Amino acid sequence: MDMDDRKKQLIEIVGEAYVTDDAAVLDGYARDNSFVPARRPGYMVKPATVHEVQAVVQWANMTMTPLVPVSSGAPHFRGDTVPGTDGSVIVDLGRMKKIIRIDRRNRIVIVEPGVTYGELQPELAKAGLRVSMPLAPRPGKSVVASLLEREALTSSRYQWSLMEPLRCLEVVWGDGSRMWTGEAGEYVQDLDEQEKLNRSAVVGMGPGSVDYYRFISAAQGAMAIVTWASVKCEILPALHEVFFAAADKLEGLLDFTYEIEKIRYGDEMFLMNRAQFACMLGGDGDDIREIKQKLPPWIALLGIAGRAYLPEERVAYQKKDIGEIARKYGLELAAGLPGIRNEDVRGRLENVCEDEYWKLRYKGNNQDIFFLTTLDRTPGFVGTMLSEADAMRYDADDVGVYLQPQHQGVVCHCEFSLPYKTEETETVNQLYESASRKFKDEGAYYSRPYGIWADLMYSGDAQNTMLLKQIKNIFDPNGVMNPGKLCF
Repeated sequence: MDMDDRKKQLIEIVGEAYVTDDAAVLDGYARDNSFVPARRPGYMVKPATVHEVQAVVQWANMTMTPLVPVSSGAPHFRGDTVPGTDGSVIVDLGRMKKIIRIDRRNRIVIVEPGVTYGELQPELAKAGLRVSMPLAPRPGKSVVASLLEREALTSSRYQWSLMEPLRCLEVVWGDGSRMWTGEAGEYVQDLDEQEKLNRSAVVGMGPGSVDYYRFISAAQGAMAIVTWASVKCEILPALHEVFFAAADKLEGLLDFTYEIEKIRYGDEMFLMNRAQFACMLGGDGDDIREIKQKLPPWIALLGIAGRAYLPEERVAYQKKDIGEIARKYGLELAAGLPGIRNEDVRGRLENVCEDEYWKLRYKGNNQDIFFLTTLDRTPGFVGTMLSEADAMRYDADDVGVYLQPQHQGVVCHCEFSLPYKTEETETVNQLYESASRKFKDEGAYYSRPYGIWADLMYSGDAQNTMLLKQIKNIFDPNGVMNPGKLCF
């Protein structure tokens, strides 16, 4: 089948306006801000319904054409949306923008994959709700994609598992079959009918004894395409205050953080070095450098929210208790930081990054290295990162560190940000590779293995690699879903 025939068939599925082979458009999908090699796709299609998605996947199986699902807008940073093989078709889910249902009683929202955090949060606020977010996500970040990829959330107290707050899914598997997971799959597959039965897609496990949504989580689109997801929400705070504890060394904040996580106080809580904190709040390179000079070396941020009932009292007693815990460890709980406006900090916690993405402001480019570990081991990883930066002649003062407790403090998302100018690209690429390998040797767990991390994780785990390939063969027997990622 020649290319013109393929294009005609795709047009029959989604319409002529939503299929393109324009080089300028395809070049936007051929590369991202990562170091993954560029590869131009053959086509880009934009389905609008689950039936169109299903038809595209079935077409891909008939023609043996690789598909790459994309739901977030640019910029992309991890290489998972760059085609891994030639002739791939980008399945851009940006047209699927319905907020299907907001269920205030059960605190559940059901959204399609094209819905971004910037679009969802204002609608939830009308119902007195919000959804947990990563730290200041970019405006075009898909809620569904973010949750499927298990991006670190700023509040761990509501994370009963690393899958939270994701619940039920509508899935088109790689073989073209359609499925509803979790509680939603136990009843008639019609959301209106389920609503009449007072079913609200709350429970993510199942159907039956298999948690199907785990097969899709952090799979980089290599198993299936999700066409809607139910998400657990929080009550929108009536009062939200931010406090800080500072230390000269990271070790000075660890016991304090552990105790706060243990007693489930606060809402947002994370640790940063001054380089990352300045990048989060600064407007441009000069502004970031100025802020960095005023900040202490390490900062623990704690957000306390008061909701519908007695919000002032809730904030007051937590502030008092947390202050006593801070003093127990030789720290002071402060209401502010030098040269920093609290409303700016709260703005970063509560909203998307509406202007240029904050990690690009300092030098125009950024490369992250992140993995899971335990909080007590993070000083060792920080030391390794700084040593590697010195060895590569990268300014260690520019290395951003972000430590985010997850799953109620059971694990810690450890993230290093490497901002760089274009002329520093090769240096940062080498630093990224060498530090990634060192971290793996020291026990880092790349739970979301993008790019070279996939080889690091799967090359030494033959048993799990074989199991994943068997699962892949069940749900995507022709291997059309984003080949070249993970161990596929």
